[in-house]
Amino acid sequence: MSRPAETAPKARPANEAPKARSAEEPSKSRPAEAAPKSRAEASPKPRAVEESPTSRAAEESPKTRPAEEASKARPSEDVAKSRSGDGEANEVDPESAESWDDGLIARRMTEAAAAALAAERTTALEAPNRGAGSHNPAPLAYDGSLRSRLDALRELVGLSRTRLESRTLAEAGRVLDEAAARRKLSGKHTVVAIAGATGSGKSQLFNSLAGVAISETGVRRPTTAAPIACSWSDGAAGLIDRLGIPGRLRRRPLQSPEAEAQLRGLVLIDLPDHDSAAVQHREQVDRILKLVDAVIWVVDPEKYADAVLHERYLRPMAGHAEVMFVVLNQVDRLPGEAADQVLDDLRRLLDEDGVALGEFGEPGATVLALSALTGDGVADLREALGEFVAERGAAARRVGADLDAAAAELQPVYATGRRVGLSEEAREEFAARLADAVGATAAGEAAERAWLRNANRACGTPWLRLWRWYQGRGERPTGRIAVRTQADEEATARQRVEQAVRTVADRASAGLPAPWALAVREAAVRGSHGLSEALDELAARAGLPPGRPPRPSWWPMAVLVQASMTLLQIVGGAWLAGQIAGVMAPNLGVPVLLMICGIVGGPLVEWGCRMAARGPARRYGQDAERRLREAAGSCGRARVLDPLAAELLRYREVREQYGRVVRSGAGVG
Repeated sequence: MSRPAETAPKARPANEAPKARSAEEPSKSRPAEAAPKSRAEASPKPRAVEESPTSRAAEESPKTRPAEEASKARPSEDVAKSRSGDGEANEVDPESAESWDDGLIARRMTEAAAAALAAERTTALEAPNRGAGSHNPAPLAYDGSLRSRLDALRELVGLSRTRLESRTLAEAGRVLDEAAARRKLSGKHTVVAIAGATGSGKSQLFNSLAGVAISETGVRRPTTAAPIACSWSDGAAGLIDRLGIPGRLRRRPLQSPEAEAQLRGLVLIDLPDHDSAAVQHREQVDRILKLVDAVIWVVDPEKYADAVLHERYLRPMAGHAEVMFVVLNQVDRLPGEAADQVLDDLRRLLDEDGVALGEFGEPGATVLALSALTGDGVADLREALGEFVAERGAAARRVGADLDAAAAELQPVYATGRRVGLSEEAREEFAARLADAVGATAAGEAAERAWLRNANRACGTPWLRLWRWYQGRGERPTGRIAVRTQADEEATARQRVEQAVRTVADRASAGLPAPWALAVREAAVRGSHGLSEALDELAARAGLPPGRPPRPSWWPMAVLVQASMTLLQIVGGAWLAGQIAGVMAPNLGVPVLLMICGIVGGPLVEWGCRMAARGPARRYGQDAERRLREAAGSCGRARVLDPLAAELLRYREVREQYGRVVRSGAGVG
């Protein structure tokens, strides 16, 4: 007899979605959860494979059976009875066994493995529904030192984008992006990858740690084609999504309170072979190794010294020793003390690779020997992993190690062992070269000669001045000195300017890393454009002023004395002429004396004025040279030295920022 339609919803739990039934199902009047119970009562012995939610999922669509009902329908007694060695329980469903046969290797699963696999698949189906209502785990928190280093690296990259190539800053940018992405995810979980070569037994070790056959093992190579994730607690979906592992490759370990308590927070990843013949497998390994918090390297007695492992992975990742486990697997194949000898040789190779070993309380990689096949040593690895995960510091240590690696990669473009900068001596030499190029010394000497010439003309005898005027007719007016007017002199001056710029650029870039040295030279070249023309204009403005040089205050007195000497000559000559003409009484003594005084006194006054004019003339020439040197130095400083100083200051800033990125105590050249 059918139950009314309005009573059906009451028998179904509130959080259970209505279940579609096919036309062949006759029990519409029975609640949805009654079907598993009736089948459990009707069957005297549980069938682990057929009664599991996974095998029933083959008959019913996943859309018609929610994950919660599949979880409730899995009786815990089935798993317990499946391990009791019952003959019926050991029979495997033919369909399930056939699905595991790939035509190459006939695999046989025990009833316990089938039941555990069904439980894992059920858990994978439950994960999306649980995630919607579960509490999101707390994000990862970095300490103050690590945050400061990340901020310093971010600022360093920003300051360097215009000076360095993008590929040089690519790794630093990747570290910043991955650190920011990891910080947003769970801080209560630790993602550990198991990596190894072909045939090293990493998948078998993965299954041993999980307590159930999750990852496929076999003699076919490569066996692991895609990474598989196993999480010991909820809330790790975001971390696994970051690794790009799909939901069908996510598992849960064997449900054991002791194992869950010991490895709570662990997310274990089984990677493909790092030396696989398939290129995509190696690419997946390289990609995921950059994202996980720690890595377990599994080696075997035959390939523990493989050059690919040491040169491509262990040696470049030597700085990540604190988040690294190195496990020597398959020690059951070594007789007697051979396992200890191989383990000691492995430690020696790791030391040569620069991998610090975590011995005697020192931070470093954990090295263990075990056999995943026999279980010998697996408990030690599980205990070490439990302590490692319980610390919850692997993610921060991994980010710190990535920072160290990025800083070491950037060291050639930031740090140098030499003192860099432009010395005051180099600045003065550059200004002197520019002054020589514009002829500052020659201009000063010309100014001194012009001052002396004007003094001689002002204080000389009229007869000498008349003679000099006669000789200097048609010459350029005194006091207007032309500097560097010839074409050949201008070409020579231009070459001197270019040589001065090259010299100061070489001195400023000495000891700088290549990118910054190139930036300094480019700044100098940009500043040298139009420098010669600017110097010519400055020389014209800062040279001698138009007209005659200024006269000192004693010049009028010297001119008056010289005029008196000339007057004496004229009076004495007129007196003598009058006596000769008979106009005046004969008296040769006085007029001759007057003429001698005028003739001798005039040159003496001129000589005295010349001696007195040397000091002012020298000062006048020095002032003219100084003005021209200052003008040339100011022009060179504005066009060349200031851009060079700006580039050097920028380099000092980024070098100081780089010093904040590296660990405290590490020196920066």
